Amino acid sequence: MTTTTAPTRRPAPDRPDRLAPLAAGWLGLWGLLALVSAVTGAGYPFGANDPHGGEVNLLRLVPTDVGPPLFAVLLLGAAVTALAMTGPVRRPARPLRTLLPAYAWAVAFLLAVVVPDVGVLTILGYAPILIVGAPFGWPPVEYADVFTWALSARFAAVVGGVLLAGAVLRWQRRTVDACPACGRDGTDRGWTTPASAARWGRVAAWTAATIPGLYAVTRLAWAVGVPLGIERSFLDEMRGSGLVWAGAGLGGFALVGAVLTLGLVHRWGERFPRWTVGLAGRPVPVGLAVVPATLVAVAVTAASLGLLASPDFWDFSDGLSLATAPMLLWPIWGVALGAATYAYHLRRRGGCRRCGRG
Repeated sequence: MTTTTAPTRRPAPDRPDRLAPLAAGWLGLWGLLALVSAVTGAGYPFGANDPHGGEVNLLRLVPTDVGPPLFAVLLLGAAVTALAMTGPVRRPARPLRTLLPAYAWAVAFLLAVVVPDVGVLTILGYAPILIVGAPFGWPPVEYADVFTWALSARFAAVVGGVLLAGAVLRWQRRTVDACPACGRDGTDRGWTTPASAARWGRVAAWTAATIPGLYAVTRLAWAVGVPLGIERSFLDEMRGSGLVWAGAGLGGFALVGAVLTLGLVHRWGERFPRWTVGLAGRPVPVGLAVVPATLVAVAVTAASLGLLASPDFWDFSDGLSLATAPMLLWPIWGVALGAATYAYHLRRRGGCRRCGRG
């Protein structure tokens, strides 16, 4: 009788990481722009310099003369940190393993969650209306007033935060001899198995779909003339100004998002359904679901932080209105959507091309 043993997997090769240099370049570029703004005193788009930011952004607490040098230091420091993560070192000294990721995660959170506000989520919701209606002059808005320098800086901050988060995550995996690409280290963790992810991911997905659904109900009710949660006079005012249709657009975006969220736990989210001509039956690329869902999860979390930090949002002197009540659940929405997206990734990621595990 002969016995066979499973072949030993080769460890993941320690190739140079492309994400860290990309993050360093992006953060360094914006750090230099912040430095120029600090020297010239012009170009800082946040706080009192942002007429559309109002009270829904924590950067209102930062004086406009402090913001540029503060961002220059943070961004350039993060760029240097990202460059430090490009080396082949697997087990740096303990202080470095603690301080380096702590600083990087703090800056990534600041850029991806604190700097943006509800404006980023609003633009994502209005984007289909603005794109489709632009040739017809509807909605009647000045696009220069919508796509401002402050909005561009917020989107750039989100990109920088996501790049930095990805770079530090890969670096931390390398320091514990795990695969930088997939995070596997040869040890099974029960909650990350496809079967376990399917269970807790289902709860997260239904939670993440219900909250925007509640938001959509109020906005779509206004569009059909039902003053759900508001006074009839206020609804008439919104209908007269056309604002009710903007709300309907956001409600429609939320409703579509709720349906797509359920795709993270249903078969049609894994294989294209029959009505998708030319794609029916083919596997849905994992990135096609994970990337936009992650972007929305980050945008929702950022929007909820800005809203909850606004004193006006907590003014319940006239009682709790159904117009704002669904927004109280937005922090749960962001976390639940992020969890549902991660569960979908765990279920469908398959074998890793870099390390061969899975």
